[in-house]
Amino acid sequence: MDLSSIPLNEVPRLDAQLCFSLYSTSLAMSKVYRKLLRNMGLTYSQYLVMMVLWERDELTVSDVGERLFLDSATLTPLLKRMEQAELITRARAANDERQVIISLTEHGSALRHDAAKLLPSLVEATNCTLEENIALRERLNALRSSLMKAA
Repeated sequence: MDLSSIPLNEVPRLDAQLCFSLYSTSLAMSKVYRKLLRNMGLTYSQYLVMMVLWERDELTVSDVGERLFLDSATLTPLLKRMEQAELITRARAANDERQVIISLTEHGSALRHDAAKLLPSLVEATNCTLEENIALRERLNALRSSLMKAA
């Protein structure tokens, strides 16, 4: 694309901004998940943490944060609420007291079966085929990677 065709002397229009499309799409996705997760008693942020732990249990806070692109200051209050809801436990690592290990409780682990049922509803909400969803996800992952390199 020839960047010289972009008018630099005009006020940018909101609807023409990629950042706004990503932001508003993220909000819409969160609303869909809020509805889907209501019966599981999870918020969208909690669901993301649970998915990380369902893939691999007993991770450090920093491991979870790295996977979700969140710092510990953002993640710690979320994890405390999840512990109060008896979804996870937090314990100091025996070999390094500075590290906190996050583990699923029995209840948190059991929610995995309910989560497995969400995909068809989510695919339907996007009004895209499963293949289109996968291609879109891959393109967004590539975009995220490019943006993180530029940040």
